[in-house]
Amino acid sequence: MNKVVIVTGGSRGIGAAIVEELANANYNVILNYYNSENEANTIKNILTNCGKTVEIYKADVRNREEVKGLINFAIEKFGRIDVLINNAGICQSKLFTDLTDDDWNNMIQTNLTSVFYTTQEALRYMVSRKEGCIINISSIYGITGASCEAHYSAAKAGVDGITKSLAKELGPSNIRVNSIAPGAIDTDMNKFLTVEERKELNNEIPLERMGKPEEIASCAKWLIENEYTTGQVISVNGGWLF
Repeated sequence: MNKVVIVTGGSRGIGAAIVEELANANYNVILNYYNSENEANTIKNILTNCGKTVEIYKADVRNREEVKGLINFAIEKFGRIDVLINNAGICQSKLFTDLTDDDWNNMIQTNLTSVFYTTQEALRYMVSRKEGCIINISSIYGITGASCEAHYSAAKAGVDGITKSLAKELGPSNIRVNSIAPGAIDTDMNKFLTVEERKELNNEIPLERMGKPEEIASCAKWLIENEYTTGQVISVNGGWLF
């Protein structure tokens, strides 16, 4: 049986690219979404019409009960979970002194607590099989920090911390855990940039361009298939590590 993969936040941007990459490699993919139902259905229809196996499931990964529903759906549909890719997330730019409790809590709940919920629930099945792969999509800002994004940077640094800790804890169970920390990637999250801001950003990046979602997706596929890599934070950033 082909590997079963759950991708949270899989309806747009990096998540959608990962879904497409893995489905085209004949993985059985469960695309989790929350708000973007039309986009999720479009991706599923395109890929299933090409003979690929893609299921969609709506769940708010900030809510443990809904996460349990997602995991149970995977088990009922395929009988196993081989790979969990924690991609769902949000960003916000705001002065630290202006952050509200709601800003902070929503960021941590969406970008960090969700990883706790999904990983813990998936591990109930992975540990018993002594096999599994978990990939967390963090950010270059979890490594370097970002001005006016303290809560985002803190959440992503937390994701990398979980990654390193669980790699040690779960290694004896043959479960690998890694992070991908993208640099500036050309997705909807960066659509707010003006032409001039884009030009300035590209000038800061040694490869002189933003990354493509597909370049993160190919890294995720490699991490699934390389069975001796764990506990790593791989920053796919075009050399933009400041």
